[in-house]
Amino acid sequence: MKKIAPLPETEEEAPFKPLTAEEARRLREQNPPVSPWWVVAGQAGMGFVVAIAAWALTGKPNVGWSAAYGALAVVIPAAIFARGLTGRFASLNAGTAAVGFMAWELVKIASSIALMAAAPRLVVALSWPALLAGLVLTMKVYWLALAFVPRPRKNLN
Repeated sequence: MKKIAPLPETEEEAPFKPLTAEEARRLREQNPPVSPWWVVAGQAGMGFVVAIAAWALTGKPNVGWSAAYGALAVVIPAAIFARGLTGRFASLNAGTAAVGFMAWELVKIASSIALMAAAPRLVVALSWPALLAGLVLTMKVYWLALAFVPRPRKNLN
């Protein structure tokens, strides 16, 4: 059986320093949280651009509709997820927030799968490559939305 040696008792400074209320307020002002609705709006915009580009490049409306449906398979579940995360009970406490996040993520995944499964019945002359292009490009907007997040206002005081 292994024995674990006790930690040496030294009077070192704690690895972190708790923030005062004023320091926490300034930190929140300098780094405002990113709204999930900002990401959903970016995804919707990208989906529109991808659908129009697919239609324009191929000259086939069904390719544009397929790309648009792929984008919708990302945007609709993301909107449901954002609504769930910004709801009344989303941040009552840390446990509720964690369980809520996991539950809404499960709803998002299930709705994405359901939309993809329904695609052949809902889109006439479905183009799978266009649908997947719309899906992937719309999904990758998370990174762009974070790069173009609205900046905090500068305090003139």
